Formats: sequence, structure tokens, C-alpha cells
Amino acid sequence: MADPAVPAVAGLDREAIDPTSLLALARTDADGALASFVGVVRDSQDGHEVLSLEYEAHEPMAVREMERLAADAAGRWPIGRVLLRHRLGEVAVGDVSVVVVVAAPHRAEALEACRWLIDSLKAEVPIFKKEYFADGTSEWVGEGPGF
Repeated sequence: MADPAVPAVAGLDREAIDPTSLLALARTDADGALASFVGVVRDSQDGHEVLSLEYEAHEPMAVREMERLAADAAGRWPIGRVLLRHRLGEVAVGDVSVVVVVAAPHRAEALEACRWLIDSLKAEVPIFKKEYFADGTSEWVGEGPGF
């Protein structure tokens, strides 16, 4: 049976994500560094006032891809725990939309792996974003979901 104290590597959340709790879950006594990226919804995009975002995903595929990225990072750098969380559903301006946490013995590897993970997650994981604007319009970023 899995140890409940060790969090799942990847997850999609419909409720708020708490970055502080993820930092605490990632850390072990072997780690001298915790690197994190916390993405929040901003209030504007290309001159348009943003009210909220909506995220959709092919959930099983997205989680598998996030797990693959975490495993790839562990193969590239000497790191410890990796935690990846992304919101789904409607997310308001100022709310956390994505969190990446990397624990490692040393800061350089933690920082490099964290940067690579957020860039790879945004480019490769099938999570789709729709922006809702104050003028009543909305649009999918990129191609939008195809499922």
C-alpha cells in the first residue's frame, strides 16, 4: 500500500491548490533545496481585461504526461521528489493555476529541473485554456480541446 505521507507526483485539481503545503510535502531531510513555480491568473492578455480562465484536459492522458515529465526530470538531474499540480475548471484572476515543486540536494539542479518541468508541462501536456474577457468575449488559447 502507498505511503499516505508521500504525495502523488502529478495531479489535476478542481479546487484551490496550496503551494505552501506542496513545498512541505516535497521536502525531505536529504534536500538542501526546494524550487517552485507558481502560476497565477493575471488580469490582462494582449490588451484585454481578463475575468477568469477555464482549463480542460484529457485527464488520464494529462496525468500520464505529467508523470512522464517528472520521471524524465529525475533521469536528467539528481533530484528528490517532484510535485506537479494543475487546476481544471474556472479559475479566477489571482488564483493559482499551476504549481511545480522540485526537491533536491542542491539548488542548481532543483532550479534547472523546475524550469524545465514548467516549460515542458506547458508545451506537452494536453491541458487547454479558455480566456473570458470583460467585454463578454472568450477564446481558446491555441487549438483548444479536441475531445
